[in-house]
Amino acid sequence: MAAFNSLKNILMLAFDWILYTAGVADTCQVTVTQPRSQEADSSMHTVFLKCAFSSSGCSSSPPQILWFRFLTTEHEDLCTPGCTDHQKYKVHFSSENNISLQINDLTVHDNAVYICGVAFSDSSSPHSKQTGGGTVLTKTGAEKQQSNGKFVFIFMIIISSLLFLYTTTVFTFFVVYKLKPKLLKKSGNEDSRTEDCRIRSGRQIFQAIAQELRKQRYAEHWQQPDEVEDDTVYQNR
Repeated sequence: MAAFNSLKNILMLAFDWILYTAGVADTCQVTVTQPRSQEADSSMHTVFLKCAFSSSGCSSSPPQILWFRFLTTEHEDLCTPGCTDHQKYKVHFSSENNISLQINDLTVHDNAVYICGVAFSDSSSPHSKQTGGGTVLTKTGAEKQQSNGKFVFIFMIIISSLLFLYTTTVFTFFVVYKLKPKLLKKSGNEDSRTEDCRIRSGRQIFQAIAQELRKQRYAEHWQQPDEVEDDTVYQNR
């Protein structure tokens, strides 16, 4: 606060130096009032800073209106009385004793203390040139907007992950559903092949046994006549 008061005193000296001219209305006295603070929502791109003044014992000529702003360590001349950036700043007379500073393309970098100055340049009275106490302009919602942006980003990541899991699950079920009949058919074919192999193996064993039995019967059949012949020969003898 002390640094701000020092800068304000320096500004007043510079203000007096800019507007000092010799005059006869020594009793001119000016009072300037400003709102202490003004907030602008993050969605606002244009803001109007108000300033009101009253004068007594001054000439009827219109006063000069000046606007300054204090940043953290320095001050800037915005309109003294012509504005340095006509696209960014404009001065309006709302009524006879009401003034406003229009600030366009508002950003968080415009947060500062804005001071309105009123001067009757044809007066030499030290009270004919006065400044207001300054209006602290704050553009709110910037942090909230960033926080909302982070929340939306995290939310989108979660939604994307859930959609990926859902898609993967559906695809897996689809593949299993499509391949299940083929797998069952393949398994059935393998089972039938195994069963056929068992049947064939049983048949082969049965055929081998049958052939062996036939051989034995055949052997017995051909052995009997020999024995009969031998007996007959012996008897005849």
